[in-house]
Amino acid sequence: MSLNRRILFQAGAAGLGLIAAPRLAGAAERVLTVALPNNPTTLDPIQISNHDAMAITNTLFENLLETDLEGNVVPCLARAMPTISDDALRFTFDLRDDVVFHNGQKFSAEDVKYSYEYMLDPKNKSIRRSLFSPIERIEIESPTRITFLLKQPYRPWLQYMQKFMAVFPKGSREAVGDDAFKSAPVGLGTGPGIFVEWQPDTQIVLKRNPNYWRRGKPGWDRVVAQIVPEDATRLAYLMTGQTQIISAPPPRDFEKLKTQYGIKTGSRVALGGMWFMQTNTKRAPFDDVNFRKAVSCAIDRKSIARDVLYGLLDPTATPAPNATSYYNATADAAIGYDPARAKDYLAKSLYSKKASFELLVPSIPYLFDAKDSAVVMQSQLAAVGIEMKITLMEQPQILTRAIAGTQVASLMPLMAPADPTFIIQICYTANQIMSKSSGYTNPALDAAIQESYRYTDAARLDPVLKRIQDILAEDCPNVWLGFVGIANAWRDEVKGFAPNSGLSMQLRDVTLS
Repeated sequence: MSLNRRILFQAGAAGLGLIAAPRLAGAAERVLTVALPNNPTTLDPIQISNHDAMAITNTLFENLLETDLEGNVVPCLARAMPTISDDALRFTFDLRDDVVFHNGQKFSAEDVKYSYEYMLDPKNKSIRRSLFSPIERIEIESPTRITFLLKQPYRPWLQYMQKFMAVFPKGSREAVGDDAFKSAPVGLGTGPGIFVEWQPDTQIVLKRNPNYWRRGKPGWDRVVAQIVPEDATRLAYLMTGQTQIISAPPPRDFEKLKTQYGIKTGSRVALGGMWFMQTNTKRAPFDDVNFRKAVSCAIDRKSIARDVLYGLLDPTATPAPNATSYYNATADAAIGYDPARAKDYLAKSLYSKKASFELLVPSIPYLFDAKDSAVVMQSQLAAVGIEMKITLMEQPQILTRAIAGTQVASLMPLMAPADPTFIIQICYTANQIMSKSSGYTNPALDAAIQESYRYTDAARLDPVLKRIQDILAEDCPNVWLGFVGIANAWRDEVKGFAPNSGLSMQLRDVTLS
């Protein structure tokens, strides 16, 4: 059956047919419809963890800097990149003077200081507080100039601004409460979209910000973000015109979509999109390094990338993409695919007689559908004598268990900024959001990460990053699989859209023809 016929058949089976998308406003309005696989748990930018939902929060909220389509950090509410002192402890930002919040309040340095100090206050329990903890204090020099003073050099914090923090109006938390930020952030951002409504499990609606500081943007009047967990239904929405952009098209259909009339596709490897088996070193059988290495050496990542994910994965056994200057081929080979070595490690492990474990796999795609890959891994592990039991579970539940450290193993990609130490930091250093997911720390690793924070040039940074990979290959706290390809499909009438190396969707520059 051709893709067109199959999708239309699935649409009919789902009760969709060729029904037009609901008319939310007058015929003259330019309504951009997008389909996301996952329902947000919050729209609060200091609490959000769902990658798909960031397509919405980053349309509502902004920060001093942002990440462009290529993963580069560029100015946003700041007029330029910060001036940095020689000791890399003072970062001074000159701010734009033409920005207002959705509530009409003029943006200034007071709002920046308020937002960051609120997030850094332990009593507010921001899940991203640890990422910004090196900030010692914030000084306002004028309404359009602000300085951050750090406790120690900390290269990556500028990368974290867009994804894990935002600027909101001074006094807004006290005025509207955290629940408003979570479910109805009206008037609280500076972005191109203004919040209208959120119908949980159904859709989120935004409207165009008429006072947006980037003149002429956005090129739409409304955004309707539909929550569509099922792969077949998202495809049906796209093919029948009920949505214009979809996130995470199934890999098996992605190549076919490239040839469909009226449909465009795009993908790119996300330097911060690491896919790995999150194994808990505090729980059997992953409390044994030989067992962890046996699992790592049993998995043929290249065949999964080629035959299951159709190229939407850069396969690697260490936490570094192949194309980067800091990729460590020696570390990769040490724990890469080698069935004979896997059997040797298993024979030396504490669990050679009863080698089995449970793997939690997202039931709804998160960036891509991992279920087929899990089945292939199950077969590859069985070939060396390891039984893997697959349990399907919704992504938020898996994430909750991983954060609490109650899982044995889970299979879920983490989407991060392009900084190469981010996921390493949050998973393998103490008191981070994912520390308990691995249960692993190492003083030598901590020292190498801290050393890496001092460098911005590849000549000094790359050797440290390669040493980090050597340490992790030796201890193998997790089973790394590769770096995911961000994939989207969209209809011809959508202009100015491209997959983002850090976000599944960036909607600000989209126009409709």
